[in-house]
Amino acid sequence: MPEVKPQMLKSGIVVPHRAKWHQRLAARLIWLIVRCMAATIRFRLDDRSGYFSGAPKEAIIFAVWHNRLALSLTMYERFVRCYQPERKLGALVSASKDGGLLARVLELFCIEPVRGSSSRRGAQALRELVAWGNLGYDLAITPDGPRGPCYVVRDGVIATAQLTGLTIVPASYRLNWKIQLKSWDRFQIPLLFARCDITTGKVMHVPREATDAERESLRQQLEAEMRAITQD
Repeated sequence: MPEVKPQMLKSGIVVPHRAKWHQRLAARLIWLIVRCMAATIRFRLDDRSGYFSGAPKEAIIFAVWHNRLALSLTMYERFVRCYQPERKLGALVSASKDGGLLARVLELFCIEPVRGSSSRRGAQALRELVAWGNLGYDLAITPDGPRGPCYVVRDGVIATAQLTGLTIVPASYRLNWKIQLKSWDRFQIPLLFARCDITTGKVMHVPREATDAERESLRQQLEAEMRAITQD
C-alpha cells in the first residue's frame, strides 16, 4: 500500500503517515525484542497512587516520560491488563513518519494509536483521545513528547484530563542496568536481566471548569510530581 502523506484535506483533516512495509517489518522485530527482553527483567512496583491493589476499576490517564517508553507497554500488561484482560488502552503517537513505526508497534501490543502532537494534528488527536476515553479506554500520554524539552510537562495531558474527566496517574521507573542514548530525551534502553523499579505518584484530577490559571498550576504540580518519582 502506498504511503499516505500528511496533508490538509478539504475537510481540514490532516492524514498521518502510515508505516511502510519496511517499518512494519521493523515494528514486528521491535515487538519481538521487547517481549523477549521484558521476560528477563525483574519488576517491582511502589504504588504511591493507591490505584494498583489489583487494578483501578475506572479508566485513567497514564503520564509517562518519553524516555521511559521502552517498558511502558509491558508495565500496562503486567499491572493492569493481567488483572482485567478486557481493558483497552489508547496512546498518543506522533503523526510523523517515525510515528508510523511506533503506531504499528502499539498495534502489535493491542493498543489503539492516536496520531498527533502539538506541532501536527494536535486538535484532531485531542478530540480522538477524548472519544476513546469516553468509550472507556485507558489513555497513555508522554507529557514531554515528542520533541521535549525533557521532563517538562506540556499542556496536552491537562487538557485531555479536563475534557474526559479521567484521573491522571503519573508513572516512572528506574533501571539498574541500561543504555542511555544521547537523544533529546536521553532515551533509556533496558538490558537483559535488569531490575525495573516502578513508581506511581500522587494522582491528579482536573476539574472541567478549571480556568487557564488553574490548568497552569496543575501542570506545574504534575511536572513536580513526575520529577519527584523519577531517578536517572
